[in-house]
Amino acid sequence: MAKWSNVGIVIDGQAIRVGGINPWQHEWHATDQPDIELPHPSYPNQCHRMSIYEISHETKKIVFAAGELSASVWGFYVPDDHNNGT
Repeated sequence: MAKWSNVGIVIDGQAIRVGGINPWQHEWHATDQPDIELPHPSYPNQCHRMSIYEISHETKKIVFAAGELSASVWGFYVPDDHNNGT
């Protein structure tokens, strides 16, 4: 199982950089990988289900996990072993 690092927590639609892009400005494509459980960055005893997505942008393929931590509050994570298009 891949290890994942938190990129950040934002309100729905708020700009965040994932693999050098703002994911809200691109179409997310769900991968065939199963959802994963990841700890909340501020409250590590709370685990949340995250779906894994890809965004193709120019020559990059950015892989990330995202999920709603609470109403309209999103967490974004990237796999530690993936270069995420950089």
